[in-house]
Amino acid sequence: MTFQWPLMLWAVLAIPALIALYVFILRRKKQAALRYANLGLVREALGVGNRLRRHIPPALFLLALTLLLLATARPVATVTLPTQQETVILAMDVSGSMRATDVQPNRLEAAQAAAKAFLTELPERTKVGIVAFAATASVVQAPTLSREDLVAAIDRFQLQRGTATGSGLIVALATLFPDAGIDISQLIYGRPAQSESNAPIGQAKKPKEDFVPVAPGSNHSAAIILLTDGQRTTGPDALQAAKMVAERGIRVYTVGFGTKEGETIGFEGWSMRVRLDEESLKRVAEITQGEYFY
Repeated sequence: MTFQWPLMLWAVLAIPALIALYVFILRRKKQAALRYANLGLVREALGVGNRLRRHIPPALFLLALTLLLLATARPVATVTLPTQQETVILAMDVSGSMRATDVQPNRLEAAQAAAKAFLTELPERTKVGIVAFAATASVVQAPTLSREDLVAAIDRFQLQRGTATGSGLIVALATLFPDAGIDISQLIYGRPAQSESNAPIGQAKKPKEDFVPVAPGSNHSAAIILLTDGQRTTGPDALQAAKMVAERGIRVYTVGFGTKEGETIGFEGWSMRVRLDEESLKRVAEITQGEYFY
C-alpha cells in the first residue's frame, strides 16, 4: 500500500496528543471530585463495568479520527484479481508470397476467409486484435469486441514485400501485454525504444515490469493465432520470438496456407518459388504448447 498524500500522515501524531489530553482531564476531574467529597461508595455501586463503558465513546471517536486522517492521505493498493476476459490476436501474413494461388483463390484471400469464419464462431465476450506483418509488423486493429471493425480491418489488407514472422509474433505479444514494457524496437530493429528524455511532451516512458517467466501454455485468457505460409525472409528469428511468447504462458496456434511444392510467382520484374514452411510453423506451435493446422 502507498499513499498519494503521505505528508498528511503527520496529522496522525495528533492522536497520541489527544489521548494524553483525555487522561489529563480524567485525572483533574478525579482530583476535583476528591477535594469536595468522598465518592468511594458511589464508585462501588457503579461497578468496574460501568467505569470502563464510559471510556468507549472517546475511544470510538479517536479510532474514527485516526481512520479519517489515514483516508485523507489517500491510500492506494494494487490488487490482482482473476478475470474472465479472453483476448485473441490474429497475426496475419500480408507478404507478397501470399498472392500464390496454390490455395484458391489465393493464400491471402483464403486466410481472410478463414479469419472471418473464425470470428463468427468466437464467443461475443472474447476480444480480438489483428496484427499484419510483411517486412515489418503493425497493429491494424487493437483488441475489440466489435466484429464489424475486425472484418473491416481484414478487408483492408494490402500485400507488401518481405515476411517477418518473428516480428508478427513480437508485436502480437506486446499487444496482449501493453504495460509489460516489451521493447519492440530493440527486439525487431536492434535499437532501443524512444527514451524518456525525447518522449512526447506530457507522455512519460512506462517503466519495465519485473518479468518472471511462467510455464508455457499456462495463460488461459489469451492466445495468438498465426496465419501464414511460414517462409520467413527477414526480421527476428521466429523460433526465438516463439520462446518469448512461451515464457509468458501464451499459446500460438499456427495455420499454414500453401503447399510444400509451392508455386512460382512474379511481381515487378522478379519471380520466386514460394513454398509452405510447415516445419517452422509446427515448431512454433510446439514451443508454445499450441497446435498446427493446415
